[in-house]
Amino acid sequence: MVFRITSTKTASRRKKAGLTLVEFLVALGIGGLVLASLAGLMFYTGRSFAALANYVDLDAYSRNALDTMSREIRQTRRLTAGTSTRLQFEDFDGGTLVYEYNAGTRTLNRIKDSVNDSQPLLRECNFLQFSMFQRNPINGQYNQYATANAAECKLVQLRWICSRDLIQSRRNTESVQSAKIVIRKQ
Repeated sequence: MVFRITSTKTASRRKKAGLTLVEFLVALGIGGLVLASLAGLMFYTGRSFAALANYVDLDAYSRNALDTMSREIRQTRRLTAGTSTRLQFEDFDGGTLVYEYNAGTRTLNRIKDSVNDSQPLLRECNFLQFSMFQRNPINGQYNQYATANAAECKLVQLRWICSRDLIQSRRNTESVQSAKIVIRKQ
């Protein structure tokens, strides 16, 4: 076997040797910045997707509660008692229908003929308020006359705000969910 020396110049070997320390540190710094910005972007997008999923889930609960309540309230005969957190109706079949907000558990419950539903109608509700109105509109406004008497009530307003803890911070589903429902049979 024959061994030959292909080059005797030491300068050419140094050019092919690799990175200098300064080049390596600059490349390491740029790579670190790129990785840090990618990590921040991934964290932000993950948080945004979680907030969006939270919004969709809580909005579905709100829509379901509003649909159920508006359908049932329209079919009731009359409002028998009402406060800002509790409404009691005489239902179409002569029984009682109650919607009651519990601020301690942050739930809205539906009670039909003294039997509480197994699942709350609305969960994670920070604020809920019922208001009672007459059907007569106020002149020049898109509003009705308020009433404190359940016998005069022909229109009920529902308002609530729901939220849930998400990654150690509270995110609102909507600023306010609101609807006015007319008691048709009265």
